[in-house]
Amino acid sequence: MAKPGQTIAISSIILAGGQSSRLGRDKAFLEVKGQFLIERIIDRLGQVSEEIIIVADEVDRYDAFEAIVVSDVYPGKGALGGIFSGLNRATNHHSLVVACDMPFLNMSLLRYMQGLAAPYDVVIPRMGRLTEALHSIYSQDCLPFVEKQLQAGDLRIVHFFPHVRVRYVEQEEIEIFDPEHLSFFNINSEADLRKASEIWRRKEPASGTEATHLEGASVRSGRRGSSATDDEVSRQRSR
Repeated sequence: MAKPGQTIAISSIILAGGQSSRLGRDKAFLEVKGQFLIERIIDRLGQVSEEIIIVADEVDRYDAFEAIVVSDVYPGKGALGGIFSGLNRATNHHSLVVACDMPFLNMSLLRYMQGLAAPYDVVIPRMGRLTEALHSIYSQDCLPFVEKQLQAGDLRIVHFFPHVRVRYVEQEEIEIFDPEHLSFFNINSEADLRKASEIWRRKEPASGTEATHLEGASVRSGRRGSSATDDEVSRQRSR
């Protein structure tokens, strides 16, 4: 068993539920400068995980990517169902869970969370009363409690937290690595696309490697190469 403070191996789980009702398109396949948004996320998660799992409604759309692709064990159960399906497939005891529409994942913050994970079942960012359930690490010890909720029709992620060991990553910790909280930015609308474009343009001189815009982002159908309810303290994105 890993000791507190010891960095452990983790899997990474991407929740890619399909077409966004607000955006009217499949966010995973937004194309930015020749790269799908989900490809960008896979590339980044590859820096913290050797095993990457995509939970998707249409499994065959993702078989060209370097990832394990699984469907929901409990279809139609939103993000909580996706968390269960990913954890159930993972070979590591702990897994990082993110949504497919988060273009600004911060590697330093993710590694910090990974370093905290060993003695806990949930490592979740928190700013005030707002938590980021889809930018969190979960252990497989959560599975029986998550499954019980799914079977009862309770899709609120935080409702199983009283049964497990939770480590909240507080705002002052987050801001050491990500003072603008861009890690949690997600794309749900055309306005979000425009805002992401502005962020990339602003950050480009500093990084030199980021994509410069999302304007005119398109969606290809088919394969490459040819949020559920939650309570007021947890922001849960549409899948």
